[in-house]
Amino acid sequence: MSDVKAGKTPVVGGKYLMYKDRPLVREGDTICYGDLTEKYILVLEIMSYKEDGGEQLPDEILVQVLESNDQSKIVRQGFHNGLYEAFGYGLIWLEHALAQDGQ
Repeated sequence: MSDVKAGKTPVVGGKYLMYKDRPLVREGDTICYGDLTEKYILVLEIMSYKEDGGEQLPDEILVQVLESNDQSKIVRQGFHNGLYEAFGYGLIWLEHALAQDGQ
């Protein structure tokens, strides 16, 4: 029986990639950035890809700043093209939300 079915929270071992002292984790087409002990986190959802030089690159990205304790509460969201641009805007939005909250 898995830990989830037994009602236990699974623990992920190892280290996370850190960026500006916050964890950055990717699973499939979802990228999460932020510390869950802070009020808000950043979620990037890759909606489509484009081909460039034989490589599949993220194209359209849904950018969301969510409350970390209730991720159904969206503080801000928007679409941006390209992972670099999307992550840049997302960082600004996240820092702004945390600053308004006093964190």
